[in-house]
Amino acid sequence: MSAGSAVKRISTHEEGTHMMVQDQLFAATAMPDRDWWQTLWSDPDAVVKALGVKRGMEVIDLGCGYGYFTAAIARQIDPGHVIGIDLDPEMLEQARAACKATTNCIWRFGDAMNLSHLIANPVDFVLIANSLHGVPDKTALATEVAATLRPTGRIAIVNWYPIAREQTPVLGQPRGPSTQLRMSPEQTRVVVEPAGFELETLVELPPYHYGAIFVRSGERRK
Repeated sequence: MSAGSAVKRISTHEEGTHMMVQDQLFAATAMPDRDWWQTLWSDPDAVVKALGVKRGMEVIDLGCGYGYFTAAIARQIDPGHVIGIDLDPEMLEQARAACKATTNCIWRFGDAMNLSHLIANPVDFVLIANSLHGVPDKTALATEVAATLRPTGRIAIVNWYPIAREQTPVLGQPRGPSTQLRMSPEQTRVVVEPAGFELETLVELPPYHYGAIFVRSGERRK
């Protein structure tokens, strides 16, 4: 997830509807200000490459937000395809604009917790960036991802390291989710592996993040 939301996060003219929509948010997963986000992730192409995204893959960017990583994935995998998924139509429109120079992006409006019903064909790779910390049932989400992957597919989860928020400044201000929500690699492993995965590798994403790459249980030893 590119710090986007796979649950509805949409402004409406009706206050009551707006409040109902806000209630559906995963905790602390709203899209950040573009200035500090681009400062933190100055080279998104290098990030997706480090995570193992390769030419020809079919990829899901789950909770794509305004498409910051979606566009980088599209450039990396062409002629493969990336499916950007979000439950905010406004974010999807911004993602379309971010990817206007590419021809291999597909868009889906939907809830991450119903992922297996949104994807017709299995994919090679699913990215969840900067949002797993806010998912109430993390193992259930991983199970949905498992249902969309090919047998040799991978899931990459990008998380903030469990560093105090006050110690992760960007452009002079503390950034990211609250300290209490941040997950260590071990905490991530504990909630993902029961869905039928095992940790393959950890990728350092300085200054404050890591990428945890998971494969299906048993695939690592083949």
